[in-house]
Amino acid sequence: MQEFDPRRSAMRYAPKLLAGAAVALALAAGWKLATGERIVAERAPTDPAQSAALEHAAFAHAEAQPGFARPEKIPVKIQAGETLESAVQRAGVAPDEARAAVETLAEAMDTVHIKAGMAFDAAVARPRGQRGPARLIGLSLRTGPASAITLSRTFDGAMRLRELEEKVSDETTVAAGEVDGSVYESAERLGATPAITAQVVKLFAHKLDFARDIKPGDDFKLVFGRKVTASGRTVEVGALDYAELHGVRFYRFERADGQVDYFDEDGKNIRGFLLRTPVDGARITSTFGPRRHPVLGYTRAHQGVDFGAGTGTPILAAGDGVVLEARRWSGYGNWLRVRHAGGWDTGYGHISRYAKGIRPGMRVRQGQVVAYVGSTGLATGPHLHYEVWRNGDRVNPIGAKVPQGTVLAGGELAAFRNQKARIDGLLAAQEDGARQLASAETDIVKIGLRR
Repeated sequence: MQEFDPRRSAMRYAPKLLAGAAVALALAAGWKLATGERIVAERAPTDPAQSAALEHAAFAHAEAQPGFARPEKIPVKIQAGETLESAVQRAGVAPDEARAAVETLAEAMDTVHIKAGMAFDAAVARPRGQRGPARLIGLSLRTGPASAITLSRTFDGAMRLRELEEKVSDETTVAAGEVDGSVYESAERLGATPAITAQVVKLFAHKLDFARDIKPGDDFKLVFGRKVTASGRTVEVGALDYAELHGVRFYRFERADGQVDYFDEDGKNIRGFLLRTPVDGARITSTFGPRRHPVLGYTRAHQGVDFGAGTGTPILAAGDGVVLEARRWSGYGNWLRVRHAGGWDTGYGHISRYAKGIRPGMRVRQGQVVAYVGSTGLATGPHLHYEVWRNGDRVNPIGAKVPQGTVLAGGELAAFRNQKARIDGLLAAQEDGARQLASAETDIVKIGLRR
């Protein structure tokens, strides 16, 4: 994955570099992910908080104590029913040292009410003769997304306590890669939280058929805000400002009435009347029209589209509407029917169970989870049978001409174009930075080959 931080200026590499840089580049190649190569520039300390953060990360590299080997970093996770003191002992240190460390930590935190699963890193030095207990050189414990406590041994043998509270700032991240696996997996590898990932999937469901349109290797870009600490740790991921997949682009825009929606490059609301695919990552297993029924064994009209998916896969409401039916219905098994505006209905069959609160008369929003895939009724395996109705008649869900979204105009269109220009500028800067980096990598390899 490649990430772009607009606060950093692109670096131009000098044409003549030492041959050792080629070695560094070769090592960096080992960090490639499925979505692309992750390249993170290390930032120099800019304030006392960041300097403290670097100290916090480097305590394990302290000088060895007399008679002891260099310290090694040991990750420890507190087990159920275990005290902090006994967890420190599991790192290999003597009981009295563990007790003294916990007593020092108690000056800055509650060391009694410790929850199982809490983790810390201990820097421990073993005796050179491998006899006797190890010595605790340092201990690092994160107490919050932007706060931590560090315990480190000074040259005179005393333990020093440091409390770290990093500065948190807002930044915009441009992440680019390729689809590998499902859209959910790919978005998460680009740094998106589950909430943003679900939003990305809902957006693309308006325009793309996940089973037919999206293929491995398709370019995938996200622009989203996040809160980061001075040392680069992500504390919180904010709103999704832009998403691009398979040539389809979405821009976030807040309208004059405060409603947030996503629009294409021309200011047209990408939220169509009905989703093309009400199940993420599903494949079409049977289309609309005559077919030989897999259970009954004779040919009859198949009045919907089947999407193959595992039992329990969430089913999304194809559009805004009101639940008309949520009941058992003959060969459809557990059946759900939603009435939308303009004489449109959608139906969902063979579901395993309904989402909480789903019942006749309940209003649902497009993309809301309303049920889960199953194999109830006449079904040979788990799948969703999806139907679309127009004025009481069933129509082909794939070819149905449903109403489209609205188009921005006037002052809103001008404001949208300004927002779009800002996002396009970030994308262009990211691409320019990637080209410069690729050029610099090529120069380094050439220098290494010449030498």
